Amino acid sequence: MASKVDSKLGTFGGVYTPSLLTILGVIMYLRLPMIVGSSEMITSLLLILAAHVVAVCTGLSIASIATDRNVGAGGPYSIVSRSLGLPIGGTLGLALFLGLCLSISLCVIGFSESFLSTIGVDATNTTALRMCGTATLVLLTIITFISTSLAIKTQYLIFAAIGISLLAVFTGSPDRLPVLEITDAQRAAPLPDTFVLFGIFFPAVTGFTAGVNMSGDLRSPKQSIPRGTMAAIFTGMAVYLSLAIFLKSRVPDEQLRFNPRVLEDLAYFSPAVTAGIWGATVSGALGFILGARRILQTISADGITPRWFARADGKTNEPRNALLLAFAIGEAGILIADLDAIAQVVSIVFMTMYGFLNLAAAIES
Repeated sequence: MASKVDSKLGTFGGVYTPSLLTILGVIMYLRLPMIVGSSEMITSLLLILAAHVVAVCTGLSIASIATDRNVGAGGPYSIVSRSLGLPIGGTLGLALFLGLCLSISLCVIGFSESFLSTIGVDATNTTALRMCGTATLVLLTIITFISTSLAIKTQYLIFAAIGISLLAVFTGSPDRLPVLEITDAQRAAPLPDTFVLFGIFFPAVTGFTAGVNMSGDLRSPKQSIPRGTMAAIFTGMAVYLSLAIFLKSRVPDEQLRFNPRVLEDLAYFSPAVTAGIWGATVSGALGFILGARRILQTISADGITPRWFARADGKTNEPRNALLLAFAIGEAGILIADLDAIAQVVSIVFMTMYGFLNLAAAIES
């Protein structure tokens, strides 16, 4: 019994780290510059604050329930199903599982865009995106299949890489930016609607549930979930607001809108930013893979989906059958090969889930 408890995760490794690394992921590196460049400073900041208000409210609801009752494996699904019943909980649990699987696709497509542009391949080529994304997803699935602990340990290195990349950006200079060749069609294209920009940005804040999704792997969910979740949300909000203000005040809007490598070009040491992008997108995908398979395992254990997916292997109850379905759905998302489209679908799923989480907290209170 002691070895089983010791193998579980604490607040920093099980909640704060995976949550923050998922928050500071693909949207921050690959879409935040475009969002900032396509809107006024005040609009950009309000978008970021609005998304984080939703995250803070939902995080407080989760913290309230987690400290009042035992949160088993399955995180948000466990909270809703035990509060509102299995019919509603099961429906939302399946939607959450789908959202997490598409979030895997979101991160992998983001990694593929950056990787292909770095090696000189056209990142808008859908065939290249699909091939690179598939290879990446297979590798990440193998890592997760071997061990949850191995996947968690890789995130500490990625945590350091993201910190170094942000330092490189904030110490960068606009003088490093290249001269862009912008076509008349690009200049004449209308700016995205504010609600579209919000839909693209919102998946950035959904990462705070990465730690909640790992509730079955935590040593003390009652203590770790509230502390780690709220700390990750406020850390992420501070980073996003600071980066948005820095970019808007230092970088021309045309660079933000039309240069997909603007952060790398701006940085004092561009390879550090490239490493940060790759690390953030990979860690985000790992976090969503870890969460998705646990959610499906718990749903299946309740008999909502086939119990074959509830099967656990090894001393840490690795849900490997559930991992295979998460891989299949994630691969289907990769075949879409459109990061913005996937982001907006993910936003819809998580906004619905957060609404019911807050309702569950209200009923519990």
